Amino acid sequence: MLNKFNVSVVLPAKDLQRANKFYTEKLGLTDTSGGKIPGLLMFTAGGNTKIVLYETDLGPGKHTEAGFEVTDLDKVIERLEGKGVKMEQYDQPGLKTDAKGIVSWGDSRSAWLKDSEGNIIALNEQKN
Repeated sequence: MLNKFNVSVVLPAKDLQRANKFYTEKLGLTDTSGGKIPGLLMFTAGGNTKIVLYETDLGPGKHTEAGFEVTDLDKVIERLEGKGVKMEQYDQPGLKTDAKGIVSWGDSRSAWLKDSEGNIIALNEQKN
């Protein structure tokens, strides 16, 4: 039934002003919320996807909470690092990143970053 509808990612944020700056300046997204709903930001990404941040003291999860499907992962990482975004490094069973923060598995490669609020965001590239 839900296979016909778009999905939005909803993430917690302790500081909406800081989050807005990160998502617009570092990730290059546009704030489409227009200040219509207090305590909420909305960003539009590719297609009809949306990232919503709501003000709360709950804090981020300790797992990947959102993911972007990218082409040319190396170029995306280079541009993000040029804006001061740091890729996460992992060394755990089944997941070890290289010096650039990338892990390759099968036909895909992935890297992770944390937003200004500590939410973990993946960057995923399909080789085919």
